[in-house]
Amino acid sequence: MVQFVLVHGACHGAWCWVRLIPELEALGHKAVALDLPSLGADETPIADVTFAGTIGRVVDVLEKQSEPVILVGHSLGGVSISAAAERAPERIRRLVYLTAVLPANGQTVEEIYASPKAFAETPERSAMRSPDGLSYSFVPENARRRFYHDCTDADFAFAMAHLKPQSSIMRNSVLRLTPERYGRVKRAYIHCADDRSIAIGLQREMVARTPCDPVVTMTTAHSPFFAAPKELARVLDGIARG
Repeated sequence: MVQFVLVHGACHGAWCWVRLIPELEALGHKAVALDLPSLGADETPIADVTFAGTIGRVVDVLEKQSEPVILVGHSLGGVSISAAAERAPERIRRLVYLTAVLPANGQTVEEIYASPKAFAETPERSAMRSPDGLSYSFVPENARRRFYHDCTDADFAFAMAHLKPQSSIMRNSVLRLTPERYGRVKRAYIHCADDRSIAIGLQREMVARTPCDPVVTMTTAHSPFFAAPKELARVLDGIARG
């Protein structure tokens, strides 16, 4: 049995893991999901969201667990799990990047997305900024094609009913990661080959720069927790078993 902690991506919340958690439990594991500040059921105002507070939320959950965990981050959640590993490496058994941003030291998400491989396969606009510039939201007419094109109508409707604006601070903050802390935590990466949000070319580029072991490929799009929760649970189980 392994304890998983699940960290959602941009605009999502703990609700996005609702199909995965029972599958992990059926394989004998424990899993908890959290809402990052201003997302999911959390009511923190966007203007009050900070990078340190967001990472602190993850670390608080890690410290409540009885043992080191496998920390899973989806999409933008890769930033949160990387920074949490720098803060509390002793609380993490392994990081798992699920078609996620995999930053190197000194990078911002904006810099990662400046790669020519970032949007070569996904050219349409996925997000729109708020008038005050503090947040962004998914473009509704493109959301299905970008994030949920292999999901059921019911799962797509569920997601659209729960999405919230995402603080821009997580895309603009510089990651500080050291070999002594972040670097000592084992990393795994799950490629999603049909992802139209974080293109597979960018996923591979990030892994080439920051190696992970193992690296597993699923054939799904950006949201395997909806499209293939049983398969995703088996992949995570395999990573947990080494």
